[in-house]
Amino acid sequence: MTTAAPAATMRTAVLTEPGTVVVESRPVPEPRPDEVVIEVRSVGVCGSDTHYFDHGRIGDHVVTGPLVLGHESAGVIVAVGADVDASRVGERVAIEPGVPCRSCAQCLSGHYNLCPDMVFHATPPVDGTLAEYVTHHEAFTFALPDSVSLDEGAMLEPLSVGIWACRRAGVAPGVRVLVTGAGPVGQLAAQVATAFGASEVVVADVNAHRLSVASSLGATEVVDVSSTSLADLYAGRPGPDVVLECSGHEGSTQAAIRVAAPAGRVVLIGMGGDTLALPLGDVQNRELWVTGVFRYANTWPTAIDLVASGRVTLGPLATGHFELEDTEAALTAARTDPEAIKSIIHPVREGGSRSPAR
Repeated sequence: MTTAAPAATMRTAVLTEPGTVVVESRPVPEPRPDEVVIEVRSVGVCGSDTHYFDHGRIGDHVVTGPLVLGHESAGVIVAVGADVDASRVGERVAIEPGVPCRSCAQCLSGHYNLCPDMVFHATPPVDGTLAEYVTHHEAFTFALPDSVSLDEGAMLEPLSVGIWACRRAGVAPGVRVLVTGAGPVGQLAAQVATAFGASEVVVADVNAHRLSVASSLGATEVVDVSSTSLADLYAGRPGPDVVLECSGHEGSTQAAIRVAAPAGRVVLIGMGGDTLALPLGDVQNRELWVTGVFRYANTWPTAIDLVASGRVTLGPLATGHFELEDTEAALTAARTDPEAIKSIIHPVREGGSRSPAR
């Protein structure tokens, strides 16, 4: 290690069983030759974190022992492995949480997000980033310009989902887009669609506050589908060329598919369950292209540029800030606060101050 982290032990938030997170002391990790040690300043709460907290599993990914949650992360490099340039110490970085093998057929074809040997933060049994320090492969840590905050750096991960979805959907100038679900990913997918040149970006949800946020962040139109159906909204007007389905709700997905334009592209982003009934008559009769997304590939440089240039705004989405010992409150904030969008946990506060143990 080129330089030592400032402590031998660290505090870590550990999911010990569904519904219970305990703050534990663990040794500060040592980096492999190609890794860096990052003092973690900001970690965004993702729906997958809350799902593991509630249920202990997502599909085939099952929590079988203590697990550290968190994968939307940014911080400061405090030490480097033997093969890493020592000048990176002190660098503010965002973490791309998955490290692929870089040698399988999927990696070599450019689809490294589908690598069967992916090591991904907070996907069992791999620990995540709700800790004061983590190690990570240096190639998957990205320097942040001064204009991008560490909270924004953490939110580059859900922004990357929006970028990947828009790429998969072929969003381009002049395209009409419908985004269903105005949670964090829906908000970001809508902004990316605008940045990619979409002429129309409609955001649909049932939460009035989230729709107001979407409107303020550039959506050309918002619709409360608890009072106006998508069928009524698109009656007498062209349907969307692209549907970005971010709610994971079966009824919302079906309604969105039914209004898609002929030869439209439907990207399923939100995941509400393992199976979903689709209106296949609409898919076949109008030759709709329906696909899912799984994480992302080669998106961080684009994400950083979109935020640094001001074409995507992240600040208003960070609606709650929490200390490490308040992880459970951060994971459940959206259940009681209808205006909650994205909770940010700070294992180490800006300036390097470590949260005191309670």
